[in-house]
Amino acid sequence: MTNNRIYIPQQPVQPISTGKDNVKRSANSTKSKFGQVLEQNLRGQLKFSQHAQQRLQARNIELSSSDMEKLEQAVGKAREKGSRDSLIIMNDLALLVSVKNNTVITAVDGQNIKENVFTNIDSAVIV
Repeated sequence: MTNNRIYIPQQPVQPISTGKDNVKRSANSTKSKFGQVLEQNLRGQLKFSQHAQQRLQARNIELSSSDMEKLEQAVGKAREKGSRDSLIIMNDLALLVSVKNNTVITAVDGQNIKENVFTNIDSAVIV
């Protein structure tokens, strides 16, 4: 009887120490870069709900770029303290912000602030 099997001696695959170290470093740097970009995008882009947009338009309230910067800084401060829903008072304007979702929920101008009760907030930031 003839044996037609071919035997190929297999050598174990050995890791190359420099290649493995480089892969680990690049993976860690990729994770940190991704986390940084994600965090910047989450913090930097404050959104306005449909309701907030309607309130701003109905009351002829316009936010300048400096107002937006102040608002984003206030939201950042609230986030650092662990806030989830915050009332931000800026000049003659009150904004209810979901810090968790990075979204302005509603806006109230100075004339209507006195008549409102703000509930379900865990912080207030005065700018």
